[in-house]
Amino acid sequence: MIDCVSENSALVTLGRQISPRLTARIAALCDWLEQQSFQWLIDLVPSYTTVLVVYDPMQLDFRGVKQCLNNGLSLLQQTTVQGRPGTVHEIPVYYAPETGPDLGELATQKGLSESRVIELHSQREYQVYAIGFMPGFGFLGTVDPQIQAPRKATPRALVPAGSVAIANEQTAIYPKASPGGWQLIGRSPAVMFDRQNLSRFRIGDRVRFVPVSRADYLGLGGRL
Repeated sequence: MIDCVSENSALVTLGRQISPRLTARIAALCDWLEQQSFQWLIDLVPSYTTVLVVYDPMQLDFRGVKQCLNNGLSLLQQTTVQGRPGTVHEIPVYYAPETGPDLGELATQKGLSESRVIELHSQREYQVYAIGFMPGFGFLGTVDPQIQAPRKATPRALVPAGSVAIANEQTAIYPKASPGGWQLIGRSPAVMFDRQNLSRFRIGDRVRFVPVSRADYLGLGGRL
């Protein structure tokens, strides 16, 4: 389904149920559009089940954009979409109450030790399902059911950059200091976004969290 949502944007809906296969189709569509070098294409904003296509209406109107998008979708349907392999990112994380102020409370609520929470969070490989909220903020899933936790009732006024957090089935890394209501369980020294390379993650990438010591965290440039 392709809908006109503004004078210069169209929303492509590729499905309703979030899944790795749907994410692969979204990534494949974005890759195809970028490879075409369309002059009318300004930006792509992929999400869980959709892609927002921002275009220049002075070069092509919605009808023309819709036709191009349908052509791309038809080509993708004619092939088995495995999706690009996606980059695997290993992200160092210092899990501790001084960097993850919600770690102890989360462990208590779940009847687990802090070390078990860390183990459950770091032993999984997560998929990047969407980029949003702020530049470089990747929504990663899926968190182990044993440590899933809702957003905090009262968001923090300031969450430090690099904070690793959980909200329900998702986990994420705050790319810069900002308000936020996710459960904070650690912090990473990794840079999630910069003006030259933009976002570290792309939809379809995978993420592994690697626990590191306090000394290693500081040695990698982490701040307390």
